[in-house]
Amino acid sequence: MTITQTVEIPADRRITLEVPPQVPVGRVILTFTPAADSADKCPICAKHRDSETGEPLFNAETIAGIKEVDDMLAGKMPSTLKSFNSLEEMLADLDSDD
Repeated sequence: MTITQTVEIPADRRITLEVPPQVPVGRVILTFTPAADSADKCPICAKHRDSETGEPLFNAETIAGIKEVDDMLAGKMPSTLKSFNSLEEMLADLDSDD
């Protein structure tokens, strides 16, 4: 289940979330992604641009990969993303033959 909601982050960086009753109680992963219209204001996004020209620092293949992951996270395509609970688990997966 994925729920998406766009919110404004205030200067004090504090927000309160009300979760719909359809969401089961338990652990969740919250992901914060700057909205497209605020990407130019985002210091994380800005650091990936040339400071003089404003051009992206990524090549076309990297940009396509970023878009693919964004589409997976948004549920627009089946996800092939893996998640891990520890560094050791991730390294074991990297060392495996599959």
